[in-house]
Amino acid sequence: MVRACATVLVAVGISALAGCAGAGPQAASGTPAASRSATGSASPATPRSSQPAPDPAAAYVDARLANMTLRQKVASLFMLHAPGTDPAALRGFVDRYGLGGLILMGDNIPATPDALAAQTAALRASDPALPPLVGIDEEGGDVPRLPWDDQPGGAGLRALAPDAARQAFAARARLLQQVGVTVNFGVVADVTADPGSFIADRTLGTDPAGASARVAAAVAGERGTVLSTLKHFPGHGETDADSHLAVPTTPLSRADWEARDLPPFRAGIDAGAELVMFGHLVYSQVDAEPASLSPAWHRILSDELGFHGVTITDDLRMLQDTGLPQYQDAAANAVAAVAAGNTMVLMVQGAGTDPGAMIDAVVAAVGSGRIPAAQVDADARALLTLRHAHGVEE
Repeated sequence: MVRACATVLVAVGISALAGCAGAGPQAASGTPAASRSATGSASPATPRSSQPAPDPAAAYVDARLANMTLRQKVASLFMLHAPGTDPAALRGFVDRYGLGGLILMGDNIPATPDALAAQTAALRASDPALPPLVGIDEEGGDVPRLPWDDQPGGAGLRALAPDAARQAFAARARLLQQVGVTVNFGVVADVTADPGSFIADRTLGTDPAGASARVAAAVAGERGTVLSTLKHFPGHGETDADSHLAVPTTPLSRADWEARDLPPFRAGIDAGAELVMFGHLVYSQVDAEPASLSPAWHRILSDELGFHGVTITDDLRMLQDTGLPQYQDAAANAVAAVAAGNTMVLMVQGAGTDPGAMIDAVVAAVGSGRIPAAQVDADARALLTLRHAHGVEE
């Protein structure tokens, strides 16, 4: 998601998403000596259980999931936006629909870090063990949300060594953590050498190698502080068009995509990014649908790149803003996004958009068989795991 609203895709590569509790202490290597009785004679060692210790975090998630209705599960797959800085109003919006997340835009940012921290604390208060994910587009440079973030963005980091990207994103992640933001949609993994490209000023490199090194460094900087997101898969650098106003299309071959656009995403995945954001981009040699609505691109990411973390759409409102008739139904777009394989639907709603109608449409699609119930269960479980992990940390 990019410039919408003020100019606007829980710690987890999907392997980390599947379970948030770490393994317990490992047994020491070697065979333990037999225990001794008071007389000094050897007594048999106490048998060790072959069963692993129960994972309390997984048990908590299992119990929550088992007590959720289908509609509650579906609602948990949405990260939406409500305007304003009133903590009670923002909390009420999330609770009203049972959302899994809230995206903060420019109109949500108060004057001070303390005021923003109070907003996110209010979001956590209704269910401290399972707070909603709080996302933000904090790239720095051309796309800042926090006025007190003075770290450089893509244009400023391209001329510096990769470690400068690590340091900048580590500092940025600390700022976000301090105000209660859990997900940063901040690592631009697109790459282009064309200064006229819409995305040019936001990329971390003008060539695959340079972009890859800085993307990996940025993810490393955020790692363990906020959840890190790579965007805009499969890559915005092959077209000059702005995806806020159109659906950019390229006839680039699959082989050229693998050579030019894939490397920074692969580097970010290898570095441990927990989320990948799908762009509203058409690579016509792969699929006629935008990647955000494309099962083919989701299969490529999971089956060929091995990413099994959280996938999230770019702002679905952008599709409506193109004016194209096939994308004017927000509920239909939400259904297509979940059916394509997105774990989470991200949207900054326009006037007249009804979050409840979008949720109901996805529920109906499960009922009709278009979206498998097992998929909704798996996605809801992944997001519950992330949310509970952050609730425990807080």
